[in-house]
Amino acid sequence: MTKAYPAQGLNAVAQQLTQTLALQLPPIAITVTATPPEGIAAFEGVAAAGCQFWDIAAKGPVVTSTPDHELCAIGVHTLQMEAPSDTCTQEIGDVLSVLSDLGYVRESDVARIPVMPRPSTHVIYAPLSNAPLPPDVVMLFADARHSLVITEAVEQIEEGLPPALGRPACAAIPQAINSGRAALSLGCCGARAYLDGLRDEVAIWAIPGDKIAIYADRITTLAHANKVLTQFHTRRREDIESGGRPTVQESLARLN
Repeated sequence: MTKAYPAQGLNAVAQQLTQTLALQLPPIAITVTATPPEGIAAFEGVAAAGCQFWDIAAKGPVVTSTPDHELCAIGVHTLQMEAPSDTCTQEIGDVLSVLSDLGYVRESDVARIPVMPRPSTHVIYAPLSNAPLPPDVVMLFADARHSLVITEAVEQIEEGLPPALGRPACAAIPQAINSGRAALSLGCCGARAYLDGLRDEVAIWAIPGDKIAIYADRITTLAHANKVLTQFHTRRREDIESGGRPTVQESLARLN
């Protein structure tokens, strides 16, 4: 069995991200492994969709395997869960047929949906603060104001803009893993139906796990800068709407 990964460092990063981004849901660590560590409970219960494990994991680490995901054919597809049942394989075809009939997903769209590069035996979902293994991906659930800060961090760390994904929300996981870069998911109607914490104003960020500490530090710096600049612009607007024509230096002086 693989030994559990010490979580002290990840706990500090999780607290940093939660406080800086005012997250209502904790950062969720996702790790794909052939051999789960000892002491982590296997999932017992029924999940209507793979994305529901993001909610479930907020309460503590859980190990899942293919049968746990099989009520969500699309999730089985994007995570490329190992050896799905014949019933699940049939379900994938049926779901895609229904989506096609609705004009929601065309055949050409399917090929562009990110998929894990190899079959997934076990997927571990856990709070980042208590992740038993180094995460492959960290999921952040942020509102638009704080997504602004994350986008600025992506641009600086990745030296490029993040892709914005639509359906399915779970495709953000293979997108981040395959590219090694952060990805934004605007969710999908399924995820918004299955996840209690995915409110209308919340979007999903998939951050490569090996960069999460770098992201946390950059996000903290940018969040502070945004706070100061918001005060600057707010007071500058007040002065201009009151008939003034302040210089930048005069507006900056108002911050002191």
